[in-house]
Amino acid sequence: MIRRRLLPVAAVLAIAFSAALGAHAAAVTPADARKIARDAYLYAFPMLENYKTLAKQIADPKSPEYVGGFGRYRHYAEPFTPANHDVVTPNNDTPYSWAWLDLRAQPWVLSVPKADRYYVAQWIDLFTYNFAYVGSRATGDEAGNYLFVGPRWMGKTPPGIKQVFRSETDLVLSLTRTALKGPDDVAGVKAFQAGLKLQPLSAFLGGPVPPAAPAIAFPPYDAARAKSIDFITYLNFLLQFAQPPNASEAGSLKRFAQIGIAPGKAFDAARLDPAVRTAIEAGVADAQKQLADAIAVTHSSNGLFGSRAAQKNDYLRRAVAAAMGLYGNDLAEAWYGGYVGDGTKPATIHFAKGQLPPAKFFWSLTLYTLPDRFLYANEIERHSLGDRTPGLQKDADGGLTLYLSHESPGEEKKSNWLPAPAGPYSLITRIYGPSEAAMSGAWKMPPLAVSAP
Repeated sequence: MIRRRLLPVAAVLAIAFSAALGAHAAAVTPADARKIARDAYLYAFPMLENYKTLAKQIADPKSPEYVGGFGRYRHYAEPFTPANHDVVTPNNDTPYSWAWLDLRAQPWVLSVPKADRYYVAQWIDLFTYNFAYVGSRATGDEAGNYLFVGPRWMGKTPPGIKQVFRSETDLVLSLTRTALKGPDDVAGVKAFQAGLKLQPLSAFLGGPVPPAAPAIAFPPYDAARAKSIDFITYLNFLLQFAQPPNASEAGSLKRFAQIGIAPGKAFDAARLDPAVRTAIEAGVADAQKQLADAIAVTHSSNGLFGSRAAQKNDYLRRAVAAAMGLYGNDLAEAWYGGYVGDGTKPATIHFAKGQLPPAKFFWSLTLYTLPDRFLYANEIERHSLGDRTPGLQKDADGGLTLYLSHESPGEEKKSNWLPAPAGPYSLITRIYGPSEAAMSGAWKMPPLAVSAP
């Protein structure tokens, strides 16, 4: 049977906790408010970036990205082209399937078919922590049913469920990636995607349906507001879906409450003492500079993405991850690396014999234009190279050399040529199922070697 237990005592405690935190707001000094706002903005930034996606996919039926509501998949199977600008740095290796769940009323069940290809269903909470994985690496390629429960659910695991995953937040995102073996494999991707199924636990069991959770009044997302003192409005809205709060954040939330941050609390910057308001605005600016500085010295994704346990509440690192690659996979799932080049300066990447990217599943290098980070339209319609590229030629000694340039390197090298714009580009390496050597840094990508003029 389904147990929808909302724990009234816990709810009362959460309300009392929020009220107690709010009581500190009047006593804060401008100096303290600035420091608190800086830390709170860094804490909130990944949640704000996450909400930007949620607002388009769930709250705005007019948005091109709208998925149709909670509990519904929106699948993409066709390879991206230069004309597709839905997302930056699009990935043609693994087309996406998006879905959001609302776990307030009851848990949901994910059913997956037996897989004939690599796939990964990554599950992300409102904090942007990767809290669960289902897929080839994590759970294998066999068919199965997996239960996703919210922070307050206290029911028993029903028969037929392979594993239960608990989220810290009531609203969660599933981003499933399904391997595309080539342009002719679209039907295979669609067939697998059609086998993915989401259903509430009541439907899975064929039992009674619990009362629906209250409707959510989503605040319209406005980028300017999210980057201003009004980030607090969005944060307070989101925190109501993360109750009870994680024990490790009690100290931080108590501090944040001094500037009006509390789950579900209304926030009106105009009602603040002018000096405190100015201080909070300065703190937001401080945080944005700190984030920009951290991004400037971050050259690897290793360690940027993961669970709360893996991230250890490092809010700056979590913010960097959201800014540089929102919804990135755990390192064990995928290794990411990159280069920046200029197509007018021919370059090569040379892998010595036995030093190809160490991937359990597959690897690729995809080229994007800068600064927009979209695929580059070129005469041979090639946007990436990798271990699944037809006709890729190895060197005589068993190594592999790739050519990157605006002009063709010649007919004999064309099989290994990745066309580039006549200007700057970004090249992203993806390794799916990276080896221990790749994860530890013992194996490294070779340099992008610019040819002599």
